[in-house]
Amino acid sequence: MATIDLSATIGNETFHHPFVNAAGVCDETAPEMQSVLDSAAGGLTTKSATLAPRAGNPKPRYFDTDLGSINSMGLPNQGLAYYLDFIAHTETDKPIDLSVTGTKPADQVAALQQIQASNFTGLCELNLSCPNVVGKPQIGYDLDATRAILDQVCAFYEKPLGVKLPPYFDLQQYDAMAAILNQYPLTYINAINSVGNGLVIDPNTETVVIKPKGGFGGIGGQYIKPVALANVRAFRQRLRPEIKIIGTGGVTTGTDAFELILCGADIVELGTVVMQEGVSAFARITHELETLMQEKGYQTLADFRGHLKTQSN
Repeated sequence: MATIDLSATIGNETFHHPFVNAAGVCDETAPEMQSVLDSAAGGLTTKSATLAPRAGNPKPRYFDTDLGSINSMGLPNQGLAYYLDFIAHTETDKPIDLSVTGTKPADQVAALQQIQASNFTGLCELNLSCPNVVGKPQIGYDLDATRAILDQVCAFYEKPLGVKLPPYFDLQQYDAMAAILNQYPLTYINAINSVGNGLVIDPNTETVVIKPKGGFGGIGGQYIKPVALANVRAFRQRLRPEIKIIGTGGVTTGTDAFELILCGADIVELGTVVMQEGVSAFARITHELETLMQEKGYQTLADFRGHLKTQSN
């Protein structure tokens, strides 16, 4: 049986396994983050950190459904200093991707200034796509705002930087956003965050299932896999080759992950499936991907990454 190499490189980090947690899943506290590092995950993504700690939205703010989940967490986190301290005092050979955000652009810039001044040298993910902060729009849907914040950040930030994007639904949106992203020295993008402002109803009680925003929240899980595949594929076709892609959305099996990599993802993040199954999902999905690669005769992720075929006339 041929040896399967599941490694992938993004910036200055090598992931020996292609699966990490999505920001917001098993990553708010030190014990949660350590549980990911101790699992079969290839690395860790921290909770999207704000400058100061946040309690997040009122509960209930997360609900599992038959095909996925809905949430309106509202960025609960321990504050940027907490995550920088965790990274500084954690010994691991797995990459740790530090996710940061803010409720306004000035806070995001200030957070990255702190990281630039710190000893942290790993990947940093600027979250431009949280749909669940009450009264705050997603920066990733505003082309001018995206350009403005990247102008500010890239004027001083010299470490590996990625951006987490919301889902796009039109070819013109892909064209416009890719044209902006290609102007900056980004290490990667993460596509996609949850599909914002969905609604789930309990027909028995005739009420919405989460409390914040009148029940509106981000949809994750199997519902959004086709959207994630489309976004990864579209951006891989449009971005400079050196900008890597983290694929996120709807992965519950090794086959799902295979499809995202086939569309061009370098590594894959797991969200809802880890919320529902726990960190054991990393080992299961890794095994399923290895088995599928063996059946197809692939030995590395590069053997099929981005090789999606189209139907000819």
